[in-house]
Amino acid sequence: MTTRDPQATSLARLAALFADETRAACLLALLDGRAWTAGELARHAGVAASTLSEHLGRLVAGGLLAEERQGRHRYVRLADARVAQLVEDLAAQVAPGTAVRPRNLRESSAGSAMARGRTCYDHLAGRLGIAVTDALTARGLLQQETGFALTDAGLAWFESAGIGLDRRGRRPLARACLDWTERRPHLAGVAGAALCRHALETGWCVRIGSERAVKVTASGERALFDLLGVEAAALH
Repeated sequence: MTTRDPQATSLARLAALFADETRAACLLALLDGRAWTAGELARHAGVAASTLSEHLGRLVAGGLLAEERQGRHRYVRLADARVAQLVEDLAAQVAPGTAVRPRNLRESSAGSAMARGRTCYDHLAGRLGIAVTDALTARGLLQQETGFALTDAGLAWFESAGIGLDRRGRRPLARACLDWTERRPHLAGVAGAALCRHALETGWCVRIGSERAVKVTASGERALFDLLGVEAAALH
């Protein structure tokens, strides 16, 4: 008689949490790194609030979401960066040809904006994220040969650019995250999060719409060119 690996049951339960379109829609929406109310997620997923409440309960119980209450409102967010990485990695496994085609011009425009530039939990993704990652690599600030790692020059670059790196936690300083639209890795980890936060705080990038899409501003184009040599054409 064979003994079943106890991890098999846990893995099956985790996979089951993703195996529902409503829950998957919530997890993808929460990749913007912000906390959403249950009502906002219900409207986004196109389901009744009571239906969504049941799904959120399962996601919280399964450790994928964290929740907090403020008055009448219930806010949820991804539990941590590891969950965000898992969601993005799974999304990247979906073959491009199987993606649902946009139903109208609005959906098409939103999809184009997401592909051009977006946040992936707390770092930059899409063509914007890839352009920045490629520029860091080309200038010897990031090496990709044996996994992502900042070089000494890269650490100095972040310091000179005024982008602080919090190295106290267990999160890796630099990590590759497979981009689901570009099919190539972009920069994540502490460095990726710090760069994204700096871009939003300084106005290099601004959020657009209700999705995760971001747009590079004129000042952002100048800064990215001056600091990394990124051409504006690579950001559009």
